[in-house]
Amino acid sequence: MTIEEGIIYGKKYISSIDAKMLISKATGYDTLEIINYLHQELSPKEEELYKNLISARKNNKPIQYITNNVNFYGIDLYVDENVLIPRFETEELVENTIEKLKKIKNPKVLDLCCGSGAIGIAIKTKIDSNVVMSDISKNAIEVAKKNCEKYNLDISVIESDLFQNIDDKFDCIISNPPYIKENEEIEDIVKNNEPAIALYAGKNGLDFYERILKDIRNYLNDKFLIALEIGATEKDDIIEIINKYFDNVIIESKKDLSNRDRMIFITNNN
Repeated sequence: MTIEEGIIYGKKYISSIDAKMLISKATGYDTLEIINYLHQELSPKEEELYKNLISARKNNKPIQYITNNVNFYGIDLYVDENVLIPRFETEELVENTIEKLKKIKNPKVLDLCCGSGAIGIAIKTKIDSNVVMSDISKNAIEVAKKNCEKYNLDISVIESDLFQNIDDKFDCIISNPPYIKENEEIEDIVKNNEPAIALYAGKNGLDFYERILKDIRNYLNDKFLIALEIGATEKDDIIEIINKYFDNVIIESKKDLSNRDRMIFITNNN
């Protein structure tokens, strides 16, 4: 089987784009290089691997977990089943946060519930900043460290249940915590593949916001920014939690490109 024949074979079961990505994974060629090797024969080992990858994709395994790669905010990151696959909405959170942080010289930033490290790494690579990342999952921490090493980034990665092992103060704390209600219907591809610990947050999906906002004051500098990704129906409930623990702050909610409430920013008036 040549690479070209392999792509044709793959297109019987999966999309053309996925077929090219998987044959790239099997052969080690960059997806942009594949076109230059269409007539090259796959080795028996490469052909077997390719067919196994197609089988996994046919069974609805996310392409990002199969290729161990996702592009987030222009950065190629390693991902596996131990971390959430970064979403477009989170890129919007990062973009808005970076714009706000540009006003602060070398901001100190905590990426709470960091998962793969996508948020913290994006901030670190785009602006001059001092970034710390934390997550409760040992396996997620290993993924985040791998991504930091890939780009030789000086980022401290801490295993911590929220603020448990955090002993510093920050100009900005940003988080995309779990926010799905325990009985909420979600896509099977998400429910059956992505780590539940990174998805679910109690009966009403608000458990992590309550825990974060209750203690976050102790870890903020006098002038601060809190940036949170939220579920599309949770804005009013989260603002109520904010008002429970804060006064004299500015609360800004923003919609994503699909016109859904997906971000909240909190700043103080000092």
